[in-house]
Amino acid sequence: MKGISIKIVLFLSGIALVANSCRESELDLQPGFINEESFFGREIDYDRGVRGIYSKMTDWYWFNNNSPIHGLWHLPGDDITTVGNNAFEIFGPVQPANGAVNGYYTTAYIIVNRANTMLEKLQEAAPDVYTTPGLKDRHRGETLFLRGLTYFNLWNHFGSSPLITERIRETAQTRRRNAQGNSLLDQAIKDLEEAAGLLPARWDTLNRGRVTANAANGLLGKALLFRATVASAQADYQAALAAFNKITDASLVPDFGDNFAADRENNAESLFEFQASQSLGDNVWLPNDFGNATGSMSTYWGFYENHWSMFGTPPYIATRKLITAFEPGDPRRNITLDSATRAIRKYVQRDRKAGNGVGSLNNPRILRYADVLLLKAEALVRSGGPLNEAIGLVNQVRTRARNMRPGGTVPADRPSAETNRDQVMRWIMEERFIELAGEETRWFDLKRWSRANLVTLNNAFFDSANALMSFNSQRDLLLPIPTGEIDLNPDITQNPGY
Repeated sequence: MKGISIKIVLFLSGIALVANSCRESELDLQPGFINEESFFGREIDYDRGVRGIYSKMTDWYWFNNNSPIHGLWHLPGDDITTVGNNAFEIFGPVQPANGAVNGYYTTAYIIVNRANTMLEKLQEAAPDVYTTPGLKDRHRGETLFLRGLTYFNLWNHFGSSPLITERIRETAQTRRRNAQGNSLLDQAIKDLEEAAGLLPARWDTLNRGRVTANAANGLLGKALLFRATVASAQADYQAALAAFNKITDASLVPDFGDNFAADRENNAESLFEFQASQSLGDNVWLPNDFGNATGSMSTYWGFYENHWSMFGTPPYIATRKLITAFEPGDPRRNITLDSATRAIRKYVQRDRKAGNGVGSLNNPRILRYADVLLLKAEALVRSGGPLNEAIGLVNQVRTRARNMRPGGTVPADRPSAETNRDQVMRWIMEERFIELAGEETRWFDLKRWSRANLVTLNNAFFDSANALMSFNSQRDLLLPIPTGEIDLNPDITQNPGY
């Protein structure tokens, strides 16, 4: 798609004009190539435009020409570690010129601009373009969800990067100041609230994996809870509970391992996941924007299984803290990790490789119903809600785990008569650590709990044996604004400490 419209008007000779009855519609011809003006003429064109927003998420999850950026969100927490000196593991070396930081940031703003562009095009769509009832609203809902998800992630990672809600058409529009306070999170919540009212409960089989109302309500509740945690906003706890209560037809699947298996994608527990796929060649050395059937559409899990494509780089492994957090006999431990080698088993134990062997077709699960149940329990505890209800939600997650083993008794239910609110909150935090380990959630949790004084983050907390670790809470809770952004945008301010 081009950013500037091009129109070619062909003026015919007088004889030709007579032959064509001088009809003006036959004088205004489309060019012989596709541009923006000629592209958006049919319902399917808008559908392709929306799919293009989804597709850019590949750049967060792919092999990335032997430079995968997954360590940016997996390694800063206390569940996953390495035996090497990865910058995101030891914090100090993370600098504005870091390639992963730049890659994540750039991809996020491409997604935002694609979303802003599609919102503009949907607004301008001619009344007769859409023939499928409700599809235009669904497209708007998908677009808002993807922008909301991106701003939720940007707020968690960068805190104050620019807030852009209109399409960028000229260079001057890229000069933006930092978003103030929780503005990025506020925008995510606004987008997700509208999306939840536009999206369907489900799509047909051919469109399985597209965003649903459940996904929007789940992420909306999560974003509201995050804002409540850091801003002590009691109203947001209630709003989060209301969003979670709108989720229907979702459930915990009997087998915990199905949530990470390539043959059990988009199951009843998965509210939203990135749809990894394979082009004709799936060239993991090229981005998916390179050309049709050329770039990568797969994801990458080699950092967990120590695949040869790591080229000697230390794999991501479980911390000793994570290994010991599981009760003996908890079936989730052997699905999550190998306690002898500390290797992570999630996603790689039941993987399906793309044809090249490097890429994977196993979808990263971005939001699970188990996550939602524990978030809902937290909202109840923090808002002064009934503790027995919160404990019941935690026990749903624990019951699924022990029922995986016939006659299993571990993990046992938490006592429903507990009246100490702090104790119940500790149970929720422990359960999130165990249940969601290695799933792109831990670092976000730790940062918000730190801001709420629920945890104290320091070198000892991370259970790292690496003497080079130098965590500084005043600096390392946020990533730096990339050097390229600082160089090109004189109006932006770097995050503190960089």
